[in-house]
Amino acid sequence: MKLRTGEPWMTAEQYGRSLRGFTVNLLVREIDKALVFQREVLKADVLYSDADFAALKGYGAEWMLHADHTYGGEHPMTKALAGILTRGVGVELRLQGCDPEAAEQAARRLGFAVMANTSNKPHGLREAYLQDADGYIWVPGVPIQFS
Repeated sequence: MKLRTGEPWMTAEQYGRSLRGFTVNLLVREIDKALVFQREVLKADVLYSDADFAALKGYGAEWMLHADHTYGGEHPMTKALAGILTRGVGVELRLQGCDPEAAEQAARRLGFAVMANTSNKPHGLREAYLQDADGYIWVPGVPIQFS
């Protein structure tokens, strides 16, 4: 069921045909709530959003959000989400170039869960582990600067 009123920025067919390479689509309970994390914590650019869908861009990547209500009863993801409280278990959504300290501070200020404080990792990155309102784990990271 669609909640959008008016015309989208482009048709679903046009957008689908524009995608290249690896893409990520996150199913979220409410677009507006999900966008708070995306804008304020991750500093992502919102290319488009409505009550059903959002397209985002940042750090050389593009990803999208679809509200749960847009997936009908016959869609395979509808059954997969039934009874699930935390989404994306086992997946780390990594944003290279996103300042982990700033993202962690914003997450704390806005009441999002910080799963691991910002720290230097043995693989040469400074990272934090943050959980959005739908339970997805985001890992903003930057290369460790050695002097």
